[in-house]
Amino acid sequence: MSQDIVADALNQIMNAKKAGKDSVKLKRHSKFLLSLLALGKLKGYISDYSLKEKNLKIKFSNLNFCKAVKPRYVVKILNMDKYVKRYLPARDIGALIITTNQGLMTHQTALDKNLGGSLIAYFY
Repeated sequence: MSQDIVADALNQIMNAKKAGKDSVKLKRHSKFLLSLLALGKLKGYISDYSLKEKNLKIKFSNLNFCKAVKPRYVVKILNMDKYVKRYLPARDIGALIITTNQGLMTHQTALDKNLGGSLIAYFY
């Protein structure tokens, strides 16, 4: 088990999806992971998540793939298209999750607000 809670959680989600399950239970979580899951829920990739007795239960619905980005690249607004082409299957499919000085947001929101940041993960 590594020290990166976000990468471990997204790997466990993908392993459960490949095994044909529709939910996964995690013992380790953080506030950062919860805000990442909130963005996934907003975009429709995560159907629900709940925290009960130190266990995080995540139900996913319309998820094809999710992964953490290592190393965490610093993304400027001018170079955003390069990372969209690298990690997402098509321009309007999926979302890059970027952490900025105004919090976590998708790449579309960062483009609208003209903000750069650090690339964390992607969903599609």
